[in-house]
Amino acid sequence: MHKESLYPEALALLQQLIAIPSFSKGEDKTADLLAGFLKSKGVEIHRKQNNVWAFNKQYNAALPTLLLNSHHDTVKPNTGYTRNPFTATVEDGKLYGLGSNDAGGCLVSLLMTFLYFYEETGLRYNLVFAATAEEEISGRNGLELILPELGELEAAIVGEPTLMQLAVAEKGLLVLDCVAKGRSGHAAREEGLNAIYEALPDITWFQNFRFPKVSEHLGPVKMSVTMIQAGTQHNVVPDQCKFTVDVRLTDAYTMEEVLEVIGQHVKADVTPRSMRLKPSSISLDHPLVQAGIALGRSTYGSPTTSDQALLSIPSLKLGPGDSARSHMADEFIYLNELEEGISLYIDILERVVK
Repeated sequence: MHKESLYPEALALLQQLIAIPSFSKGEDKTADLLAGFLKSKGVEIHRKQNNVWAFNKQYNAALPTLLLNSHHDTVKPNTGYTRNPFTATVEDGKLYGLGSNDAGGCLVSLLMTFLYFYEETGLRYNLVFAATAEEEISGRNGLELILPELGELEAAIVGEPTLMQLAVAEKGLLVLDCVAKGRSGHAAREEGLNAIYEALPDITWFQNFRFPKVSEHLGPVKMSVTMIQAGTQHNVVPDQCKFTVDVRLTDAYTMEEVLEVIGQHVKADVTPRSMRLKPSSISLDHPLVQAGIALGRSTYGSPTTSDQALLSIPSLKLGPGDSARSHMADEFIYLNELEEGISLYIDILERVVK
């Protein structure tokens, strides 16, 4: 595929994607479009539910494999939209439309990059491109569903809007459901054990405790009590107090280590909702990172969660667009960001896979 044709085709494909509603769990039509587009380029595709993936033509099982991944689901448009979210409009150097920034620009840029290398021989890595579903809801039928189908992976580029800077670490998410227990009794008498009072020392601990290890790129682990529920009526001492804790993890600790520390300090029963959304990081010495740095890109730690959390391999979050525009009303991506995204993805991989 000729390099000069990549940007116009990427823009046209992104406009088509915007026109098709693809809310999480309902991405079948955009999956159809992506599968059809790849087939039209002579690419053998694989599909499982709403996930579409393909390997480079010269795939060699003896070589390590790099994953190029982004998602084609979107959130629902918020009430602040003044434009039709499904009308792809180019205006003042911007492409407007739901999913243009998060993460359509990344998706089509990675797809075009994959096509650029698709038929090349003599590469040092295999490439697998995966357009996946349910990222916006951290669903189980997206990237996680097809990882066993992709074979052993060496590393990944995860396409998310980063202004084409190198997100070399990403926070993980641990949501804890906590239950402090007491004994019910009449509020007018000295009886019962108030579960709210039993919960207060634990809540104070979550507020004040600081984990000693601080991540170079992500800073400290952050814990926030975000919900609390207790009591049935004003004159009954509650026998149970439920509260929820949002924990943003860094690469300085595993989830298991964080849970162990919490268990040593609080009396409440603590149950994690999921252990899936782990913190991630990639060494600054990794060839992908070194290639980006050599091309003038800076490194940082990302506070937002993406499909990186589902990968147990080194992964770099990188893509055109700006995370600050994600989920905003009248979402857009600059056209020059799209063009730069394709160019930089190719330049990075030229330094790594050849």
